[in-house]
Amino acid sequence: MTRVYNFSAGPSMLPLEVLEKAQAELTNYAGSGMSVMELSHRSKWFTEIIETAEAVLRKLMNIPDNYKVLFIQGGASQQFAMVPMNLFAGSKKADFVNTGSWSKKAIKEAKKYGEVRVIASSEDKNFSYIPAVTADMIDPEADFVHITTNNTIEGTVFNNIPDTGNVPLVADMSSNILSEEIDVTKFGIIYAGAQKNIGPAGLTLVIIREDLIGKADASVPVMLDYKTHADSGSLYNTPPTFGIYMAKLVFEWLEELGGLAAMESINREKAAILYDYLDQSAMFSSPIEKADRSLMNIPFVSPSEELDALFVKEAKAKGLETLKGHRSVGGMRASVYNAMPVEGVKALVAFMEEFEQTHSAEGK
Repeated sequence: MTRVYNFSAGPSMLPLEVLEKAQAELTNYAGSGMSVMELSHRSKWFTEIIETAEAVLRKLMNIPDNYKVLFIQGGASQQFAMVPMNLFAGSKKADFVNTGSWSKKAIKEAKKYGEVRVIASSEDKNFSYIPAVTADMIDPEADFVHITTNNTIEGTVFNNIPDTGNVPLVADMSSNILSEEIDVTKFGIIYAGAQKNIGPAGLTLVIIREDLIGKADASVPVMLDYKTHADSGSLYNTPPTFGIYMAKLVFEWLEELGGLAAMESINREKAAILYDYLDQSAMFSSPIEKADRSLMNIPFVSPSEELDALFVKEAKAKGLETLKGHRSVGGMRASVYNAMPVEGVKALVAFMEEFEQTHSAEGK
């Protein structure tokens, strides 16, 4: 069958060019006579893969020399514990901004290791906006401040990164990393699960400022200590080798595209196509405040749950896959990560127009 347009929030679609390159190299990587999945992580072939992946990523994101790039496992969910385990080295206090489901999970996990204060929250309006965060809100004694830059489920994004002064800012950037240009120096730690904009599930990317490494208590397990991974070049144990290889291909694809400035331009075009339609539609609407709308995850609703279900079913039949909203919020959600082409969003809007015309009487 032909490939569908996959609007899944993750694992998400990968660039076709990347998949085809991996396919071509699958059984015999670089004349090794082996697939990447069979290569020793100590081999010259894999050393070149991981070193190239890091070098291209550093160029794409303009990562300064005083930051380490770590390729590890456990997903962003493991980072919810690793961050406090490694950074609760002073006051054992942290400030969190609560903007949705993933923020809540990070808060719950951090409470196991120290004192957590929620300095701002958008829960009062069902997480439909990003709350203001000002410097005077932040405890100067806090070991870190934590935000979720893009809220995958709720469809909101931090367009303005808070200034946290001397307190390290930690960001879960799982669902919008590499989607636009950012200033890495504003952050102490950036972490992201790979399965949205980086590569297949199983790899986690951590970008950490060097002065935040080596603070973990002796009781922290060796695999949960950032120093372990920093000192070993992410090769303390067998890393997710195929995931790192795929990430390298994605990074190279982004570089060939023109880097993050070019990618951001495409992403803004895609989001505008869908949001412009939603704003004029008589059937579908966006529940998110305009100023805080995500470029990556776009939730929308129809007038009834029955129409929502019918829309998802008919969309699937048209090759528009995984548009059902998260179970906690309902409705629909189109995740339009980097690999989603403009044509995919146009196909979605064309179907939405057709559906609205066909079922307009039911939506009144």
